Amino acid sequence: RCTGNGICKCRVCECFPNFTGSACDCSLDTTPCMAGNGQICNGRGTCECGTCNCTDPKFQGPTCEMCQTCLGVCAEHKDCVQCRAFEKGEKKETCSQECMHFNMTRVDSRDKLPQPGQPDPLSHCKEKDVDDCWFYFTYSVNSNGEASVHVVE
Repeated sequence: RCTGNGICKCRVCECFPNFTGSACDCSLDTTPCMAGNGQICNGRGTCECGTCNCTDPKFQGPTCEMCQTCLGVCAEHKDCVQCRAFEKGEKKETCSQECMHFNMTRVDSRDKLPQPGQPDPLSHCKEKDVDDCWFYFTYSVNSNGEASVHVVE
């Protein structure tokens, strides 16, 4: 009874801390739901009894981090970074409507870009622009969900 996670009193389970449910079989520990970016279920699901229930249908896996159809972070944001930083590219005309969802910082060389090891998940990106030139940027999201981009001028 009470799956070893509580005490049975008058045929009702009184659960130990961090357990709930009629048989104390639901763990409230969210550690198994923690994704690599430090978010519960990658921000794409809810943690129920220590298991992720992915609410975004594109994402699966134990922590809702697997996405077969997703573009990488770099490819997803390259058009917006291009129009914000260089005023060109496919979103040049719609930049102010579509591409204001991140804070942008310009740096003058690649070694001035943020480096891995900081607390926020960070992607280093190398993409080609409309003129077939490479440009470099990083994309990171902090714990408040605010995105920031550092781009090499």
